[in-house]
Amino acid sequence: MDWLRQIPIGQYVDGTSSWLRLLDARLKLSWTVAFLLTPILAGPWWRLALVGLLLVFTAFSGLPWRLWRRTLPLLLVLSLLVGGLATTLPTGSLAPASLNRPPQELELGAEHQGMRWELVRLGPVQLGPLPLGPLVVTRRSAELGVNSATLLFTVIHSANLLLLTTPPEELVWGLSWCMAPLARLGVPVERLGFTLLLALRFLPLVQEEFQNLLRSLATRSVNLRRLGFQASVGLVLALGERLLANVLLRAEQGAEALLARGGQWVAPSQLLRSRLRAPLLQALGWLGLLAVLALRWRFGAL
Repeated sequence: MDWLRQIPIGQYVDGTSSWLRLLDARLKLSWTVAFLLTPILAGPWWRLALVGLLLVFTAFSGLPWRLWRRTLPLLLVLSLLVGGLATTLPTGSLAPASLNRPPQELELGAEHQGMRWELVRLGPVQLGPLPLGPLVVTRRSAELGVNSATLLFTVIHSANLLLLTTPPEELVWGLSWCMAPLARLGVPVERLGFTLLLALRFLPLVQEEFQNLLRSLATRSVNLRRLGFQASVGLVLALGERLLANVLLRAEQGAEALLARGGQWVAPSQLLRSRLRAPLLQALGWLGLLAVLALRWRFGAL
């Protein structure tokens, strides 16, 4: 029943074995933003290259094997399933445009173009009594599948690596540093950073409460099939209500503890005294980021 603790998704894990922990939080935020934004309007080869780069970072990051031996294979399987589904689904067709030449002259060219764009044809497929028709994989559907699978993997895994190797205080400090120019416009940057810090601190508490509810169901040997549909829906709603009540109770207890200690407002920049660690590694990180951006501008459309 401790599967939520064994699969640390979005949680910081302390340690000194990884060189990613030595990187500045602003540098890691910049790399994460690059993984999130560079796939936009990029070709499939660039998206696959980002996935390969993330896998290389994970393999040589120095993180313990137990931290990503379960999350990474599950994420790869999920991405492949999403990509396969997007590949086999019909992509639709554009509305026919008006012809400036007789159709007889364009018939041969259209057949040749269709043969060139159609990559794989399976079928017609018969799934029991249900006919599915031919499963056609065109170049457009293949690109859609690659884009869906790679985007899902890069978004989740890059953010997971950031949260695994960055303490919440450093992450909030890096975000506050990036949003510092907005303070001149009246945006409460420090309050937003403190709110984000509390939210990151409460994530493990929410997972713990959810796991306790699942453990209580397992202890009572609840069988949803025997309860029926209406009783099962009522049980799920009751569990959601209890989870929300427990989380709010934990939040109230945290607020009371904060007030009992004086309730002093401390800015995120004062919580962390950032020091430049491993300057050579920081310089290599920034140079690598600039190289990735230059490669995206030069070869991203491929």
